[in-house]
Amino acid sequence: MTLRVLVADDQALVRTGFRMIIDARDDLEVVGEASDGREAVRLARERAPDVVLMDVRMPVLDGIEATRRIVADGGRARVLVLTTWDVDAHVVAALRAGASGFLLKDIRPAELVEAIRVTARGDALLAPAVLSRVLDRFLRTTPDPAPPPSLRELSGREREVLTLIGQALSNAEIAGRLGLSEATVKNHVTAVLRKLGLRDRVQAVVAAYDHGLVEPRRPRGRP
Repeated sequence: MTLRVLVADDQALVRTGFRMIIDARDDLEVVGEASDGREAVRLARERAPDVVLMDVRMPVLDGIEATRRIVADGGRARVLVLTTWDVDAHVVAALRAGASGFLLKDIRPAELVEAIRVTARGDALLAPAVLSRVLDRFLRTTPDPAPPPSLRELSGREREVLTLIGQALSNAEIAGRLGLSEATVKNHVTAVLRKLGLRDRVQAVVAAYDHGLVEPRRPRGRP
């Protein structure tokens, strides 16, 4: 199956570069290009992409708000945010808007291609350089005024799994920690996402922090 990709960036050269990388792969296809956030939202509705590569800083409508609108539309598109700015606020805002991943634009072509495939599968993806910092500082950076979804629907085991997802553990690591098979863990993860109405693993991490199941580590030097 060919994965449909929408590229949203206000720089024509960047869009051209992404298109060349993506169209060179047999299983990927660029189905549209947007030069601003409003156009990205419109094309996401019209072209039904599997993945949207979304720049953060764009005219008319920025990438964060465009991501929020695309996710709110309820389509199948998953948003992979790319930026030159390694800034926590952008990462957290993108996650809260519903992005399924966050990468810096200086990644290599092969890494970009794999990121698109991972995102399309529904697996959460964050640049390793920013993941641990975002998790450690999440609540202190941008508290969410909206209440998180209720945990009352989760079983005790599902709550344990959500807590470990929030600690950035893989299914294999969770299986080892809880003495379960990976298949069983995968079933629990699926149930957690369904019961809490979450799109993917990144949103599960957000929920784990918002519920207080995982707390940011204190900066060094502070009591």
